[in-house]
Order: sequence, then structure tokens, then C-alpha cells
Amino acid sequence: MKNWIRNQRGLLAFLLLFGLFRTAVADWNAIPSGSMHPNLLEGDVVFVNRLAYQLKLPLTDIIVMPLGEPKRGDIVTFSSPADGTRLIKRVIALPGDSVALRDKQLFINGQQAQYLKEEEIVEALGDGVQAPGLRVKENIGNEQRDIQWLTAATRAASFGPIVVPADHFLMLGDNRDNSADSRYFGFVPRRLLIGRAERILVSAAIKDNWQLRFDRFGRTLR
Repeated sequence: MKNWIRNQRGLLAFLLLFGLFRTAVADWNAIPSGSMHPNLLEGDVVFVNRLAYQLKLPLTDIIVMPLGEPKRGDIVTFSSPADGTRLIKRVIALPGDSVALRDKQLFINGQQAQYLKEEEIVEALGDGVQAPGLRVKENIGNEQRDIQWLTAATRAASFGPIVVPADHFLMLGDNRDNSADSRYFGFVPRRLLIGRAERILVSAAIKDNWQLRFDRFGRTLR
């Protein structure tokens, strides 16, 4: 065993450095669910910039140095405050913001988002169940994004207004009626942020025939 370790020390050193790089500098995240439809699909693999907001001690949530501030609209990866599961959602509200959802309509600091209908959709919910929905463009302030919701869904369609506490963020999925987000696990503390998802590296139709979706390779997230 000692001889094997001695002979493989170059490989072992590379794996160690690679692991530290992934936990402190840059990472990737595979998308396993439809909670960020229509912007992220199951089978997308996104590049995550771990230095977008802070430098952490590798393999920990200990912040060594803050490097930047999350912005409304950023797509971020973070550890769930409920059970530590790695999640990817959108930053909707920042510390000090007042935020509310009223019959699916978003309000931030009293300003109501405007919605432009894009298309009617059918969302697959699993086990062969499908539900009608609507894809819209959500505009609020200087932000614009594509989101969607289910036509008949009413659960968690309204909350607030609530004020985001210091050093915390409110996250929502773009697939508003098919996302477990801050409406269920609460605000996300800064120390649980992992990084900002910036672009799609590769993509494959994992729920269908595993065909590569070349048109999604390299796509910038917004």
C-alpha cells in the first residue's frame, strides 16, 4: 500500500488540488429537476463561480473574505437551510427588501411586477401527470426574466409582505408553482451561498433520449 501511494503521489496531489479548487474557486452543478423552467432544463450542467460573493475555507461554510454582493435576479447555488441539500434558485429579494406575492404577482418594496404573456404550456409533473400552465416575461425595476406558473395552482401563490433580514436572501424558482424554495424553507443566510451560476456548460435530454442539446452549450444565464 505504501509503495502504491508513493507511486501515485502525483495523481493523488492532483486530485487533492482539484477537490480544493472545486470547493473554493469554481464548480459545476447538474440540474436534476424542473424548478427553474423555462431557463434551466433537466440535464443542463451549469458553471458556478464560487468566488462571485465570497472566499470560503475549502470544505466548510466559513467565509474568509467577502468578494461581492448578490444582486436581485442572480441565479445562485446554495445549501438548503432545511437539510443542507444543494439547490439552485433565483435571488428575488435582498436584505432589507419588503417582498410579497399576491395571486402569483410579485411585489418588491411596494413595486408590482408587470407580466407579458408569452405562451401557454403543458408542464410534466411526473408519473405521467401533466398540467396546463402559462409562460410569461416578468418585469420589475430593471430586471426582466422568463418564468412560468401552473394555471390552476394556488398553493403558495400568496405571502407577505415580509422583510428580508440582514445577511439573508429570499429565493424563488422560475417555475413558480413547481419549486420548493424560500416559501417552504425560509430565508437563506449568506454563509450558505455557494456561488453564482453563470452559464450552461453542456446539456443533454436526460428525460428523453439523452440526445445532446448543442444549442444550449455555452448559453449565458440571465
